Amino acid sequence: MAYHSPYRAHPQGNPPVDQSFLWNIFQRVDKDRSGVISDSELQQALSNGTWTPFNPVTVRSIIAMFDKENKGGVNFNEFAGVWKYITDWQNIFRNFDRDNSGFIDRNELKQAMTGFGYRLSDQFYGTLIEKFDRQRKGQVAFDDFIQCCIVLQRLTDVFRRYDTDQDGWIQVSYEQYLSMVFNVV
Repeated sequence: MAYHSPYRAHPQGNPPVDQSFLWNIFQRVDKDRSGVISDSELQQALSNGTWTPFNPVTVRSIIAMFDKENKGGVNFNEFAGVWKYITDWQNIFRNFDRDNSGFIDRNELKQAMTGFGYRLSDQFYGTLIEKFDRQRKGQVAFDDFIQCCIVLQRLTDVFRRYDTDQDGWIQVSYEQYLSMVFNVV
């Protein structure tokens, strides 16, 4: 089984962003002028294209990835990484949103996950849509697509730690299983 880390990949090769452009954005997002962008400030600044607030769980996950000092937010240098990360995800999302609906439907999700190296059953794609479709439309918005990919990658990473012979099967106790899941959620 091939595993690929979609949220670490940068397939589009975006050109570097002008630092002054990024600084202007950083200052607009840093509403309290603390020099650190909090999850609530970042959530207000992000758009998922559906006129609904960006998923707060996704925002916290992104902040946690880039907050090197565990300060509950990102400074300017870390924000540059957040900006690139979100831009890369926008490009990935647009690539798989074949009908340009602004959502990823079940077939588009299957194409994306297959492209990332996952081999999942058709039934499981239904489970993913059910879990990550906050708007209950049978499809996944941009922010929820990011969260779906983050959760899948984290669960895969934990699974791989126990799948020492790389055969796609593990044997764990109930407490080991709970520890695995609670380390992800």
